[in-house]
Amino acid sequence: MVKRIPVVVAMALAAVLAWQPAAAQTAKARATAKVDLEARFKEAQADPKLADDLYKVGRKVAAVCANCHGEGGNSTKSSIPNLAGQNPAYLLEQLRQFSDGRRRNEFMEGMIRAMNSDEKIGMVLFYAAQEVTHKPATNAALAGKGQEYYGKICFRCHGNVGRGNELIARIAGQQADYLRVTLKRYRDGTDVRANSIMTPNTKNMTDADIEAVVAYVSSMP
Repeated sequence: MVKRIPVVVAMALAAVLAWQPAAAQTAKARATAKVDLEARFKEAQADPKLADDLYKVGRKVAAVCANCHGEGGNSTKSSIPNLAGQNPAYLLEQLRQFSDGRRRNEFMEGMIRAMNSDEKIGMVLFYAAQEVTHKPATNAALAGKGQEYYGKICFRCHGNVGRGNELIARIAGQQADYLRVTLKRYRDGTDVRANSIMTPNTKNMTDADIEAVVAYVSSMP
């Protein structure tokens, strides 16, 4: 049986393609083939003019991504992650993982495979430059417990302020439901990303620990 693409995926993919005329699509096909994303990303980092051009391309891509991830990468749904302020090299690696199957999500895989290399790099440059909307803790006592736990374990990779680095995700200000589900998946070993350092670091977390860490991390500026 042929697996049909959900209508919402097809519509989103059509939107990705819609912003460019036919001539540009030919150039897009050339740009997509056998491009070393890492080399192109480093090229953009070393060339401000190229980075600015790709940023503008990424802003157009983000107009499509906003349907799920919100304007400027601040999601309006707690279950969908913010992309605003995310480390660009880390975000680019996640695009690679969706492309090669190390991360699985049918919708995301379809969207990413419809993008060429410059669109991918432009998108991560755009989102990295956006500000995360700060949401103060609604339960200060719970967030305090989360801060204590974070200061013992999580800071070792994500840093004291939750910003991570080029290999580690920024988690400061991330959506609460997304954090909660992700931590439980790592802890329980269900639907996790391959070879993640998060797996051993979450195996001893209780549900109460997770709730506390989520309360704290989601409120970090």
